[in-house]
Amino acid sequence: MMELDVRTDERGVGVVVPRGRLNMVSARSLRDALDTLVNDGTHRIVVDLAETTFMDSSGLGALIAGLKTARQAGGDLRIARPTPAVTTVFELTNLDKVLRPRESAEAAFDD
Repeated sequence: MMELDVRTDERGVGVVVPRGRLNMVSARSLRDALDTLVNDGTHRIVVDLAETTFMDSSGLGALIAGLKTARQAGGDLRIARPTPAVTTVFELTNLDKVLRPRESAEAAFDD
């Protein structure tokens, strides 16, 4: 089971925190949350993965779909603080080159 916290910070950056397993069952919730943020006008989004214990290809697909949606709206999606298990998935798929991990959600758009 995955919990999903969604908020917008004081700079207008959407912060999404998936807690638990990001898999085929829960990926749809993440995708819907990312779509809702973009549709509501939040085009810069950070997915904080510090509390994501597992991620499969469905979770990766939801992140890539969110990235595409945000970029088409003129924004970007970034990831922050992935757990070792999640980092391994990014490295095995070479997506760590596309979604470079950031040290924190707060600093994800500082560059």
